[in-house]
Amino acid sequence: MIKRLFDIIAALLGIIILSPFLLIIALLVGIGSRGGILYKQIRVGKDMKEFRLLKFRTMYADSDKKGLLTVGMRDSRITPIGYFLRRYKLDELPQLFNVLMGDMSIVGPRPEVPKYVAMYNAEQKKVLSVRPGITDYASIEYVNENEVLAKSDKPEELYINEVMPAKLKLNLKYINEMGFMTDLKIILRTLTKVV
Repeated sequence: MIKRLFDIIAALLGIIILSPFLLIIALLVGIGSRGGILYKQIRVGKDMKEFRLLKFRTMYADSDKKGLLTVGMRDSRITPIGYFLRRYKLDELPQLFNVLMGDMSIVGPRPEVPKYVAMYNAEQKKVLSVRPGITDYASIEYVNENEVLAKSDKPEELYINEVMPAKLKLNLKYINEMGFMTDLKIILRTLTKVV
Protein backbone atom coordinates (compact mmCIF):
# COMPACT_ATOMS: atom_id res chain seq x y z
CA MET A 1 0.00 0.00 0.00
CA ILE A 2 2.83 2.41 0.92
CA LYS A 3 4.74 1.39 -2.22
CA ARG A 4 1.70 2.11 -4.41
CA LEU A 5 1.14 5.49 -2.73
CA PHE A 6 4.81 6.37 -3.27
CA ASP A 7 4.49 5.31 -6.94
CA ILE A 8 1.47 7.53 -7.54
CA ILE A 9 3.03 10.58 -5.85
CA ALA A 10 6.42 10.08 -7.57
CA ALA A 11 4.82 9.53 -11.00
CA LEU A 12 2.56 12.58 -10.66
CA LEU A 13 5.42 14.81 -9.51
CA GLY A 14 7.63 13.46 -12.29
CA ILE A 15 5.02 14.15 -14.96
CA ILE A 16 4.29 17.66 -13.64
CA ILE A 17 7.96 18.67 -13.23
CA LEU A 18 9.06 17.11 -16.52
CA SER A 19 6.01 18.16 -18.59
CA PRO A 20 7.83 20.94 -20.56
CA PHE A 21 10.68 18.52 -21.23
CA LEU A 22 8.24 15.75 -22.27
CA LEU A 23 6.59 18.16 -24.70
CA ILE A 24 9.94 19.10 -26.29
CA ILE A 25 10.88 15.42 -26.69
CA ALA A 26 7.46 14.66 -28.20
CA LEU A 27 7.92 17.47 -30.75
CA LEU A 28 11.44 16.29 -31.66
CA VAL A 29 10.24 12.69 -32.13
CA GLY A 30 7.31 13.85 -34.28
CA ILE A 31 9.42 16.15 -36.44
CA GLY A 32 12.35 13.72 -36.70
CA SER A 33 10.63 10.89 -38.58
CA ARG A 34 7.30 9.53 -39.77
CA GLY A 35 5.23 7.65 -37.20
CA GLY A 36 3.62 8.14 -33.81
CA ILE A 37 5.29 9.90 -30.91
CA LEU A 38 4.81 6.97 -28.56
CA TYR A 39 5.82 3.36 -29.08
CA LYS A 40 3.50 0.88 -27.38
CA GLN A 41 4.72 -2.66 -26.83
CA ILE A 42 2.97 -5.59 -25.17
CA ARG A 43 4.79 -6.63 -22.01
CA VAL A 44 3.95 -9.13 -19.29
CA GLY A 45 3.25 -7.73 -15.84
CA LYS A 46 2.17 -8.91 -12.41
CA ASP A 47 0.35 -12.26 -12.40
CA MET A 48 1.04 -12.72 -16.14
CA LYS A 49 -1.25 -9.80 -17.03
CA GLU A 50 -0.28 -8.22 -20.34
CA PHE A 51 -0.22 -4.44 -20.76
CA ARG A 52 1.03 -1.83 -23.22
CA LEU A 53 4.35 -0.38 -22.12
CA LEU A 54 4.84 3.22 -23.27
CA LYS A 55 8.07 4.69 -24.62
CA PHE A 56 8.98 7.60 -26.82
CA ARG A 57 9.46 6.15 -30.29
CA THR A 58 13.18 5.86 -31.03
CA MET A 59 12.99 3.73 -34.18
CA TYR A 60 11.62 4.22 -37.66
CA ALA A 61 8.00 3.05 -38.12
CA ASP A 62 7.49 -0.76 -38.18
CA SER A 63 11.13 -1.47 -37.25
CA ASP A 64 10.10 -3.95 -34.55
CA LYS A 65 8.96 -6.32 -37.33
CA LYS A 66 12.67 -6.87 -38.06
CA GLY A 67 13.33 -8.16 -34.52
CA LEU A 68 12.57 -7.37 -30.88
CA LEU A 69 16.15 -6.83 -29.73
CA THR A 70 18.14 -3.73 -30.58
CA VAL A 71 21.83 -4.36 -31.00
CA GLY A 72 24.37 -1.65 -30.29
CA MET A 73 23.88 2.09 -30.49
CA ARG A 74 24.36 2.02 -34.28
CA ASP A 75 21.32 -0.11 -35.11
CA SER A 76 20.15 1.32 -38.45
CA ARG A 77 16.53 1.18 -37.29
CA ILE A 78 17.13 3.86 -34.64
CA THR A 79 16.33 7.47 -35.59
CA PRO A 80 18.87 10.29 -34.99
CA ILE A 81 16.89 11.65 -32.02
CA GLY A 82 16.37 8.04 -30.91
CA TYR A 83 20.11 7.61 -30.29
CA PHE A 84 20.09 10.55 -27.91
CA LEU A 85 16.92 9.43 -26.10
CA ARG A 86 18.22 5.89 -25.64
CA ARG A 87 21.66 6.99 -24.48
CA TYR A 88 20.17 8.95 -21.57
CA LYS A 89 17.17 6.61 -21.06
CA LEU A 90 14.78 9.48 -21.86
CA ASP A 91 12.68 7.18 -24.06
CA GLU A 92 11.52 5.48 -20.83
CA LEU A 93 9.89 8.62 -19.34
CA PRO A 94 6.34 7.88 -20.65
CA GLN A 95 6.35 4.86 -18.34
CA LEU A 96 5.47 7.31 -15.57
CA PHE A 97 1.96 7.06 -17.09
CA ASN A 98 2.17 3.25 -16.85
CA VAL A 99 2.94 3.73 -13.16
CA LEU A 100 -0.08 6.02 -12.71
CA MET A 101 -2.32 3.49 -14.47
CA GLY A 102 -1.14 0.77 -12.08
CA ASP A 103 0.58 -1.42 -14.67
CA MET A 104 4.02 -0.61 -13.30
CA SER A 105 5.91 0.61 -10.26
CA ILE A 106 8.83 3.04 -10.11
CA VAL A 107 11.06 0.18 -8.91
CA GLY A 108 10.52 -3.46 -9.82
CA PRO A 109 11.65 -6.14 -12.28
CA ARG A 110 11.68 -4.80 -15.84
CA PRO A 111 8.71 -6.24 -17.76
CA GLU A 112 9.56 -8.60 -20.62
CA VAL A 113 7.81 -9.34 -23.91
CA PRO A 114 5.62 -12.50 -24.03
CA LYS A 115 8.05 -14.32 -26.34
CA TYR A 116 10.78 -14.36 -23.70
CA VAL A 117 8.48 -14.79 -20.68
CA ALA A 118 7.35 -18.09 -22.27
CA MET A 119 10.95 -19.31 -21.74
CA TYR A 120 11.00 -18.67 -17.97
CA ASN A 121 11.37 -21.66 -15.66
CA ALA A 122 9.30 -22.03 -12.48
CA GLU A 123 11.83 -20.15 -10.34
CA GLN A 124 12.15 -17.28 -12.82
CA LYS A 125 8.36 -16.89 -12.99
CA LYS A 126 8.46 -15.60 -9.40
CA VAL A 127 9.41 -12.20 -10.85
CA LEU A 128 5.82 -12.04 -12.12
CA SER A 129 4.50 -12.05 -8.54
CA VAL A 130 5.21 -8.31 -8.18
CA ARG A 131 4.40 -5.23 -10.23
CA PRO A 132 7.12 -4.60 -12.84
CA GLY A 133 9.12 -1.39 -12.63
CA ILE A 134 10.86 1.36 -14.58
CA THR A 135 14.17 0.49 -12.91
CA ASP A 136 15.73 -2.28 -10.84
CA TYR A 137 19.09 -3.92 -10.11
CA ALA A 138 19.17 -5.45 -13.61
CA SER A 139 18.54 -2.06 -15.28
CA ILE A 140 21.56 -0.65 -13.47
CA GLU A 141 23.79 -3.67 -14.12
CA TYR A 142 22.82 -3.90 -17.81
CA VAL A 143 22.55 -0.19 -18.62
CA ASN A 144 24.65 -0.87 -21.75
CA GLU A 145 22.87 -4.09 -22.74
CA ASN A 146 22.64 -3.10 -26.43
CA GLU A 147 26.41 -2.74 -26.62
CA VAL A 148 26.92 -6.15 -24.95
CA LEU A 149 24.63 -7.79 -27.52
CA ALA A 150 26.37 -5.96 -30.39
CA LYS A 151 29.60 -7.83 -29.64
CA SER A 152 27.97 -11.19 -30.41
CA ASP A 153 27.44 -12.87 -33.79
CA LYS A 154 24.21 -14.32 -32.34
CA PRO A 155 22.77 -11.59 -30.10
CA GLU A 156 19.42 -13.27 -29.46
CA GLU A 157 21.11 -16.49 -28.35
CA LEU A 158 23.37 -14.47 -26.04
CA TYR A 159 20.31 -12.67 -24.64
CA ILE A 160 18.32 -15.88 -24.03
CA ASN A 161 21.19 -17.99 -22.66
CA GLU A 162 23.20 -15.46 -20.65
CA VAL A 163 21.76 -11.94 -20.32
CA MET A 164 18.14 -12.82 -19.55
CA PRO A 165 18.97 -15.44 -16.85
CA ALA A 166 21.44 -13.02 -15.21
CA LYS A 167 18.83 -10.24 -15.19
CA LEU A 168 16.19 -12.57 -13.76
CA LYS A 169 18.60 -13.55 -10.98
CA LEU A 170 18.92 -9.87 -10.08
CA ASN A 171 15.11 -9.50 -10.26
CA LEU A 172 14.73 -12.33 -7.74
CA LYS A 173 17.33 -10.66 -5.51
CA TYR A 174 15.19 -7.50 -5.59
CA ILE A 175 12.05 -9.44 -4.60
CA ASN A 176 13.90 -10.91 -1.60
CA GLU A 177 15.09 -7.44 -0.52
CA MET A 178 11.95 -5.42 -1.37
CA GLY A 179 11.31 -2.42 0.84
CA PHE A 180 11.25 1.37 0.83
CA MET A 181 14.98 1.74 1.56
CA THR A 182 15.87 -0.75 -1.19
CA ASP A 183 13.70 1.18 -3.67
CA LEU A 184 15.29 4.47 -2.63
CA LYS A 185 18.77 3.01 -3.06
CA ILE A 186 17.90 1.70 -6.56
CA ILE A 187 16.37 5.05 -7.61
CA LEU A 188 19.49 6.95 -6.48
CA ARG A 189 21.81 4.45 -8.17
CA THR A 190 19.77 4.69 -11.38
CA LEU A 191 19.90 8.50 -11.43
CA THR A 192 23.65 8.42 -10.77
CA LYS A 193 24.18 5.88 -13.58
CA VAL A 194 22.13 7.85 -16.10
CA VAL A 195 23.74 11.20 -15.20
